[in-house]
Amino acid sequence: MSSSSDTDPSSNGMSTPDQLLSWREVLSIYAKPRVIAMVFLGFSGGLPFLLVFSTLTAWLRDEGVSRSAIGFFAWVGITYSVKVIWAPVVDRISIPFVTRRLGQRRSWILIGQTGIAAGLFGMAMVDHTELYLLSLFALLVAFSSATQDIAIDAYRIEAMQERFQGAMSAAYIFGYRVALLVAGAGSLYIAEYANWTFAYQVMGALVFVGIVTVLLIDEPESHRREIIASAESDSVHFGFINAVVRPFTDFFSRNGKFALVILLFIAVFRLSDIAMGIMANPFYLDMGYSKTDIANVAKVFGFFMTIAGSFICGILVVKWGIFRCLLIGATAVALTNVLFSMLSLLQPDIIWLAGVISADNISGGFAATAFVAYLSSLTNRAYTATQYALFSSLMTLPGKFISGFSGIVVDAQGYFVFFLVAAALGIPAILLVLVLMKREMRVSQSATDTA
Repeated sequence: MSSSSDTDPSSNGMSTPDQLLSWREVLSIYAKPRVIAMVFLGFSGGLPFLLVFSTLTAWLRDEGVSRSAIGFFAWVGITYSVKVIWAPVVDRISIPFVTRRLGQRRSWILIGQTGIAAGLFGMAMVDHTELYLLSLFALLVAFSSATQDIAIDAYRIEAMQERFQGAMSAAYIFGYRVALLVAGAGSLYIAEYANWTFAYQVMGALVFVGIVTVLLIDEPESHRREIIASAESDSVHFGFINAVVRPFTDFFSRNGKFALVILLFIAVFRLSDIAMGIMANPFYLDMGYSKTDIANVAKVFGFFMTIAGSFICGILVVKWGIFRCLLIGATAVALTNVLFSMLSLLQPDIIWLAGVISADNISGGFAATAFVAYLSSLTNRAYTATQYALFSSLMTLPGKFISGFSGIVVDAQGYFVFFLVAAALGIPAILLVLVLMKREMRVSQSATDTA
């Protein structure tokens, strides 16, 4: 856990609302240099995601691959959900020569970016009919991207105090969404006017934006050296305990049995949007929208809606605290899937599409910002990378697994039923937010009574 100046111990390390700050002071957090730097790291983190997810599904559907086969490609994304397995390596193992020059976080970010570039160029060279080989290169991109995410998340949490994590996550999501715009709309534009091979070559070249960023930023101060001294002199057994076991035992010791409720909440929070995400682009294409329509409305217009939701949430986390923002985000995400089910019954209409996309992206940006801030507040800075990787892995694993069957559901029941099912998957998250809010109120009341 961060130092006492960064957290309120009365709330178990959770940041609390600061209602004494003026709105001008709250807004000024976005001008801090390290908050600005997170925009570029967010771009680096977001660029590869759609290229092995919805952009890839658009490519495959455009080439006539069946929806059932496309659905199974979602399992490539499970790589993001099991990154906790190698997170201790990223957290503690140094890379010869590179770590000495760049530091622990930047060196691993750079290694991940190298693998991403290699995988994207490999995907560009493979014929789309060679699904096995294409999936292997996609797996390389996903594995390298997940490795990069581990290091970036650790950098973000260590670079600023906890009270600024809402702004840090908002800045990260802004850069991430810019990258999604480039990898989503940009790839669709290029594919429309050139071809998919050239689109993936361009995306591979854009990885160098992230590489340059890593070379320019500074390594953050890490509290790990203060807490885990002389790590290089540890025995093999003690080193294993520190690297693998203690990040998990620390989390349970701080939260007790309630840790299981927290982990359950993390597992279900994003079920609704992840489950529907894999079928979004096939849905637009099957509805009769062109790739240009999808790029203009779902990607470009949707980008600005997402940024609006993220920006608003970043401010409200400081003003209201995390839990109310989590409740708003979870409810809105579930409801927007109902709007998609209604959209599936209509004839193609850009106005209706833009309306649903607006609601979906505002709620998605809002929910994602609140959730990243919440996950960041749970970490102990002695084990930043490993603990955050645990949370983010658990955050996506159930959704990724379920989304692998999404194509089968659509083929059997249609899009209307599919989106209603996706909406229903959001109900557990809403209920668990209420449970967390009730516990936080009890903890705060107890601290107040003690004081």
